Amino acid sequence: MKKIIIPLIALALVACNDSTKEKEENTQKEIALNYPETKKVDTVTNYFGTEVKDPYRWLEDDRSEETEAWVKAENKVTFDYLNQIPYRDSLKERLSKLWNYEKVSAPYKEGDYTYFSKNNGLQNQYVIYRYKTGEDPSTAEVFLDPNKFSEDGTTSLGGMSFSEDGKTLAYAISEGGSDWRKVIVMNAETKEITEDTLVDIKFSGMSWKGNEGFFYSSYDKPKGSELSAKTDQHKLYYHKLGTSQKEDELIFGGNEAEKHRYVGGSVTEDNKYLLIRASVSTSGNKLFLKDLENPEAELKTIIGTTETDTYVIENEGSKLYLVTNKNAPNKKIVTVDAANPSPENWVDFIPETENVLSPSTGGGYFFAEYMEDAVSAVKQYDYEGNLVREVDLPGLGSVGGFGGKKEEKELYFSFTNYITPGSIYKYNIEEGTSELYRKPKIDFKAEDYESRQVFFASKDGTKVPMIITHKKEIELNGKNPTILYGYGGFNISLTPSFSITNAVWMEQGGIYAVPNLRGGGEYGKEWHDAGIKTKKQNVFDDFISAAEYLIENKYTSQEFLAVRGGSNGGLLVGATMTQRPDLMKVALPAVGVLDMLRYHTFTAGAGWAYDYGTAEDSKEMFEYLYNYSPVHNIKDGVEYPATLVTTGDHDDRVVPAHSFKFAAELQKKQTGNNPVLIRIETNAGHGAGTPVSKTIEQYADIYGFTLWNMGFKNLPSE
Repeated sequence: MKKIIIPLIALALVACNDSTKEKEENTQKEIALNYPETKKVDTVTNYFGTEVKDPYRWLEDDRSEETEAWVKAENKVTFDYLNQIPYRDSLKERLSKLWNYEKVSAPYKEGDYTYFSKNNGLQNQYVIYRYKTGEDPSTAEVFLDPNKFSEDGTTSLGGMSFSEDGKTLAYAISEGGSDWRKVIVMNAETKEITEDTLVDIKFSGMSWKGNEGFFYSSYDKPKGSELSAKTDQHKLYYHKLGTSQKEDELIFGGNEAEKHRYVGGSVTEDNKYLLIRASVSTSGNKLFLKDLENPEAELKTIIGTTETDTYVIENEGSKLYLVTNKNAPNKKIVTVDAANPSPENWVDFIPETENVLSPSTGGGYFFAEYMEDAVSAVKQYDYEGNLVREVDLPGLGSVGGFGGKKEEKELYFSFTNYITPGSIYKYNIEEGTSELYRKPKIDFKAEDYESRQVFFASKDGTKVPMIITHKKEIELNGKNPTILYGYGGFNISLTPSFSITNAVWMEQGGIYAVPNLRGGGEYGKEWHDAGIKTKKQNVFDDFISAAEYLIENKYTSQEFLAVRGGSNGGLLVGATMTQRPDLMKVALPAVGVLDMLRYHTFTAGAGWAYDYGTAEDSKEMFEYLYNYSPVHNIKDGVEYPATLVTTGDHDDRVVPAHSFKFAAELQKKQTGNNPVLIRIETNAGHGAGTPVSKTIEQYADIYGFTLWNMGFKNLPSE
């Protein structure tokens, strides 16, 4: 039995002369924190002559009664602890209040209607509204309400796609946060369901061929657990309206030659071509083209290897516009004729620059968004590749949007940064002017906060950017509660964006710091590749250096520093806290990839091998992974930081066994009084579509745990 000292607050009234004044006295009550006894099994795997024990492998069975009982026992310990934190409810109330503002998306046109999404404040899911185009937006009616999909709000909308005429809608739903989707076909005019539900669809959009039907992707349903069993042969199907799913035509992926882990199909806006992207990992893809106007047309190869990332963004007849990082790590746009689309025929259209390109199209123009040190800049080009203008943006931050159909005269874009809630702007395409379309009314005083970018040197001297956000005029005394958030993988870029949860943290005097680590996409393919496989330690070193920068510059200190990250960021936290347990007071790994020797054996995990490599690749790769794999690097006799692991009872992206095994190992070996807890959510999966109510509860717990273990007996703002 491990004992944790949990300070409780006692208020004493002390008489002084004729007056009475209130005095706070901190007393401590010893509370026994009994971790569940996690049984061990004698499981050993031999990797290139090294025998590796895996005593908690039984927790990988997400369907067993034994695992379910363990989850319940761990949650009881965790919530018994969290219930002791006196300001947990106050945090929940503030999160709820701040969250409770109207959120509205940019409008978009489909058929005779203009659609938009809206959340009144605390609704678990956004509601889809529509009105007749040209009529007063105030006449908008509810079109689709995902809050009615399930009583507890855990069934969410997983995507929508309208037919060309806008009269038919295919929409996907996710139950309990699962990546497995159901697709429902609806008459958009009458809102009537017109066909049987399509099932067992995963990692897929719905791309329409005119008004006739749509393409989608899925795997054969795996044997065993559909939530953790491996899926590695993705298939592209065509569903023709009015037919059953069992009649759907298999388009690609049905044989060994076409076996790929991820396959996606999309149809050009003019319905002329089907484009198929196929890949074996999260980076790099093959690209194929099929002429839909010629029933006899063969599948044509544009790119036949997975060494680069390439996709078709637009076409004018047979002229294709491709976005690629082939011989252009920061991406460029090239043109080619569909008759001879191979790379030797490509012609530069928008050449590569020193900044990473993320283009879109709309209104007959290309909009080239660039990341300049993780901050957005946008340029408008015509279809001949001429620069029309640089688009004036509202400030330094992140933009999204600038996409639409060719005939549109106006586009919409969003703008946000760490202190600016997402606002929507209307952009006049021909004139290049913008006007504010919608600004959220939120109970947050952005003018009281500041966000600045700094650069620090990593262990090997690499210059790494970091944006630090906090209340203005904070004192750099090393005592500010700080969350250092990172990701560092899969070519993902962390650009500035507003978060209600971060706002609540900063209201408490907290600092929120986000470094742009190697492994991400902020500086293109070279930056990504500098943080993969046997260079993965660079990512951890960048994160550690970010923490050291914050401490050296007295933003915070070890006693007031928390590190947080999710998924690949959960790996980042796990590796950092096992390598440098002295660096932080609190560790918050969320839905993390924590067993690096077995990640590739679950769901689509093998697709992450581009970033990680696998323990089966070679002796050298195994040893590299083994040396940083968080669950394998927890040592006896070490005092690890106060740790709150968060995951779901199921997660078919990063299976919860990662978090389960890590928590069990950490509880077994932890030295000292820092608590090691795991908070296991139900019906939430990897995070997408999580109801607002669950998100609020989760962050109240995370912030409460963090501040409590930093020694705050009251909220810092009190």
